[in-house]
Amino acid sequence: MITHIVLFKLANPTAETITQTRDKLLSMDGKIDQLRHLEVGVDVIRSERSYDIALTTRFDSLEDLQAYQIHSYHAGEVIPHMKSVCSSIVAVDYES
Repeated sequence: MITHIVLFKLANPTAETITQTRDKLLSMDGKIDQLRHLEVGVDVIRSERSYDIALTTRFDSLEDLQAYQIHSYHAGEVIPHMKSVCSSIVAVDYES
């Protein structure tokens, strides 16, 4: 199992932008066959070091993660949105 965690810091973290961005990430559910688990969380502490949104996804294999990265919905819909609203994006991928 491969776990893919991404943290997003929004350039303008208004309630509206946070909701739209969370909904965009959740919209991947059911559209990408390789996606075994999808969880999106919005930061509740809002400290100076906090990121605004966390995405946790899981895949059966590294190959499935790579297929997800180039999937037409992820690459054509989700990534452009995230790049347009984020000031910083960090990720970690690990095997469990």
